[in-house]
Amino acid sequence: MTGSPTASILPSAASVREAAARIAPHVVRTPLARSEGLSAFLGGDVWLKHECGQHTGSFKLRGASNVVALLDAPARVKGVVASSAGNHGAGIAAAAASAGVPCMVFIPRTAPAAKRGWITAAGAAVDASAPHYDDAEALARAFAAETGAMFVSPCTGLDLMAGQGTVALEIVEDLPSVRTIVTSVGGGGLSGGMGGFLNDAAPHVTLIGAQSANTDAMARALSANAPADDPHLPTVCDGLSGLVDAEMLAQGRESLDRIAIASEDAVRDAIAYLWIEEGLRVEGAGAAGVAALLAGTAGDVPFPCAVVLSGGNIDDALHREICGL
Repeated sequence: MTGSPTASILPSAASVREAAARIAPHVVRTPLARSEGLSAFLGGDVWLKHECGQHTGSFKLRGASNVVALLDAPARVKGVVASSAGNHGAGIAAAAASAGVPCMVFIPRTAPAAKRGWITAAGAAVDASAPHYDDAEALARAFAAETGAMFVSPCTGLDLMAGQGTVALEIVEDLPSVRTIVTSVGGGGLSGGMGGFLNDAAPHVTLIGAQSANTDAMARALSANAPADDPHLPTVCDGLSGLVDAEMLAQGRESLDRIAIASEDAVRDAIAYLWIEEGLRVEGAGAAGVAALLAGTAGDVPFPCAVVLSGGNIDDALHREICGL
């Protein structure tokens, strides 16, 4: 992992620790549990970070809670607006509700019902007219410009990434000997926050990103060293969809050692494995890291290795189909 050349790209370890204290009343310190099956299969200790069991069903609540906690009084009155494939919307809706802040969320009309349910349950207003995530973001930014509400990106911003980085903080605290962390990557908010912490506090740890073949915008951006569009292909990893712009690319470049790509079928197999063998309900984006390890696309993995199961919001019908239930 390369160190960040400027303090403005990724959050510092100190800011991640401050975020951890700030959001502690609102989030769960999720378990880090050793996987007997994966450890035996891969020939080294593999641990699973259960963010699929986080409040609202994903890690996204961490960054959202930190952003909302830091809003000043005028911003709290005007409210927040977000675009989301679903999990970020759930996180920002829950964080805003707990603080009494108005919230508007734009999601694609294809967003899983499991994710939309979290958003509406928190009382946020929802617009699901966009055909895909990138259009939802355009609508959200236009709404922010028109109303003065604060746009909270799911992928960028130091306050957001500091909250997401608390996942790495907890892993390092619970498993000080960790050598590799594998995490799913969409626009780079989670990996950016984790990478910022690791760059400062544990630079010996390798951070590997994981994507599916149909959500590989970050991998293509890093390879070309240029922003990458999303072709919006059908995917089980809806949480990893979306383009990668210059800011997201910078985050990925400064946080990730490399990216592993798993096929869509490999991700489906990983979802089934995690349910049948580990008893964990994990969505496609959350299973991408396990898929890469099982498929052998992650390359050399120093052990112990921790894998972030970033979310568990998968619709019942899809989960039953994948798991043969």
